[in-house]
Amino acid sequence: MSTPEHSHTQPHQHDDADSRPSPTTDAEWDAWYADREQVWSGEPNNALEIEVADLVAGRVLDVGCGEGADAVWLAKRGWTVTALDVAETAINRSRAAARANHVEITWVQSGLREVDLPEAGFDLVSAFYPVLLRTDEQLAERKLMSLVVPGGLLLVVHHADIDLASAKSHGWNPEDYVSPDEVAAALDADWEIECHEKRPRTISGGGGAEHDTDLVLRARRIR
Repeated sequence: MSTPEHSHTQPHQHDDADSRPSPTTDAEWDAWYADREQVWSGEPNNALEIEVADLVAGRVLDVGCGEGADAVWLAKRGWTVTALDVAETAINRSRAAARANHVEITWVQSGLREVDLPEAGFDLVSAFYPVLLRTDEQLAERKLMSLVVPGGLLLVVHHADIDLASAKSHGWNPEDYVSPDEVAAALDADWEIECHEKRPRTISGGGGAEHDTDLVLRARRIR
């Protein structure tokens, strides 16, 4: 069984009326999606549009693709997209979104740490609101870093100013998971941080619409 490393689906982005414990296994994440007709807005994340707008399209890995809005948006702009998620239902919905938008995307059902993808294989690795377990060895952070080609970008975005007590009341402890700050701390001399800041977030609806501030980390691998 893979670790519960997943994006677009942390409990603070779930419907707050749901008092059930947060999913922790692949099967639980899949069941969580299956219980809901649609989770997210269907629109790409605002920070992705801002950060990627001026980039030359290349190879991108969408870590935790959810229902596929970011992956589809990238593919429509000429990126060669590989999209990763642990939940079969999420992958199936993403495939349907790609078909509806007439784009080709490579879908991978897996957690991040155990996924079989080439090192230094992507010009951009994008992880939005990821559920990546924190470890003493910084395994998730190092995996993210290893996938970026020299000269490429790592983009990690999370909600800022999460209410710890509220999250714990929904069965989720933010301190168990990797944040952009942890990723920034793991970067070594091979990396240059281009952006590490809080900024306003806009969203049209769907899960997580109550969160209005993002923490954005954009780092370039320089060698």
